[in-house]
Amino acid sequence: MRTEAIRALVTRWRDEESGTYRTWFVWPERIKNFGAIRRGLRVVIEEIEKGTFGNAYRDSSLQTVVGAIAEQRQIFRGADHAFLWKPKLRIPDIYENADNQRSFGRFLAACVESGAAEGIVSAIQRLDAVRIKGLGPAAANLLYFLHPTLVPPFNTAIVKGYNALTGARVKLGSWTEYLAMREGIIAQNEEWRDLLSNDLGAIGGFLFDLGRGLYELPPGDDDVAALEAWKVLLASAQASSPKEAKNRAEEEKEELNHIGTQGVLRDLGRSFGYDVWVASNDRTRPLGNGMLCDGCLPELPSTIAATPDSQEAVRLIDVLWLDRGTDRVAAAFEVEHTTGISTGLLRMLNLAVGVPPDRLPNLYLVAPDNREEEVRSKVSHPVFRLVQNLRVRFLSYGALQADLDSMKRFGSGLKAIEAIARPL
Repeated sequence: MRTEAIRALVTRWRDEESGTYRTWFVWPERIKNFGAIRRGLRVVIEEIEKGTFGNAYRDSSLQTVVGAIAEQRQIFRGADHAFLWKPKLRIPDIYENADNQRSFGRFLAACVESGAAEGIVSAIQRLDAVRIKGLGPAAANLLYFLHPTLVPPFNTAIVKGYNALTGARVKLGSWTEYLAMREGIIAQNEEWRDLLSNDLGAIGGFLFDLGRGLYELPPGDDDVAALEAWKVLLASAQASSPKEAKNRAEEEKEELNHIGTQGVLRDLGRSFGYDVWVASNDRTRPLGNGMLCDGCLPELPSTIAATPDSQEAVRLIDVLWLDRGTDRVAAAFEVEHTTGISTGLLRMLNLAVGVPPDRLPNLYLVAPDNREEEVRSKVSHPVFRLVQNLRVRFLSYGALQADLDSMKRFGSGLKAIEAIARPL
């Protein structure tokens, strides 16, 4: 009976509008960020291999990647804490110790190259054997974005949720215990596969919400009355506080603004005579009486990027304008609201990989007027020096909306956009 009750709990959690499944796992931006973060990790690996990574977390390529992960809503908030340099403790010791840094780089490289669980586990075990002070299983969050079907995310709440569910006593900070928990999570995920996903982020989100105390687990089979009472409570319980519900309402409003802005850029591009592409995972989102992809290219030209990884990254950029009937991207737009500047910039870098200088498109970060200084601060960060070379411009919502009608009536090509965009 308890097993059936837990399945009922998982189902309730999956369908709960304020649960992590709805607010994060099926969030369209989650999928978009995988390619950007993977590319960012490759930059970290390359810098460590070449000896150019440096000896500080601040302003490093690792800070950018981990910052992009921390933008992944509630489940990864605080993901950067494990990598922040603690000077009094001298941890994590991958900045001042060159040998440890190279071991960390080899660990990441092995996990990037390996597509099998055995290879990833072996890489973890080799890293663990080095005993790098302060570098524990929080690094698994990097691996999740490389292999989401093989590596579950990790944080304190997930460990608490797993221990509560299974009766285990997994401790933080131990790779050995993380690997044991990973096996348990995979086994549990197989049992609930019809309710969840082969992506371990789904069950990770469930454990996260359990660990935060948003749901109460059912009692044992030996107390039938308590189990029946728990079922009644489950049917009426709220999974989030009023504050969380308010935050969710605000996020939903921002998502609608995001889709609406994509629609404006879609229509503007078509009126200027461009072929238009909208992000592959946003195509079927409703807009007005139709869908966001209405009137857009059904497929991107296969020659649009130099590598399969770059091709996938390009497909996830919010809006692309292509010269009519060609594979040349004339302009790329990343629409940012309350979060996502780091990942948006990483996607811009993905777009530029392998593209000859004479074919580089105009690049725009589109954001609310009150985020301009934040965007400028991000772009001026040393790790985004390559983005600075790409001449990314800032396009504010206010300017876009104010001049929209006149641009549609009298504008042509990119001149109308260039007139209201500002250099970064």
